[in-house]
Amino acid sequence: MIRDRGRIKWTSMMLPEHVKLLRDWAEEDTYEQKRELDEQKFEYMNEILSEAMEFQKSVTLTHYRGRNYELVIGSIHYWDELGQKLHIVDRFGEIHRISINAIADARFTEE
Repeated sequence: MIRDRGRIKWTSMMLPEHVKLLRDWAEEDTYEQKRELDEQKFEYMNEILSEAMEFQKSVTLTHYRGRNYELVIGSIHYWDELGQKLHIVDRFGEIHRISINAIADARFTEE
């Protein structure tokens, strides 16, 4: 079995610019594409968000931010009609402002 140094062996012969481009290219592979939602999913999320605002229920939102999906668990504090953003207060008291177009999934949180 041949045991060599793998990639380390070849990077010493590469220019630093090429090494940086290869690292950037490998990082881009971890990015997620934003998924398009259908009308039924929008209607379902609308019902959940409306009920959560009315009865102060805790929700789990999956939203697209910075080329990846993130989870936010908390209660909806305010709906900004002009900016089309939800203001959510999480369990630690931090306020998250999430655009309604970035939300991919909404569910009630069982506590």
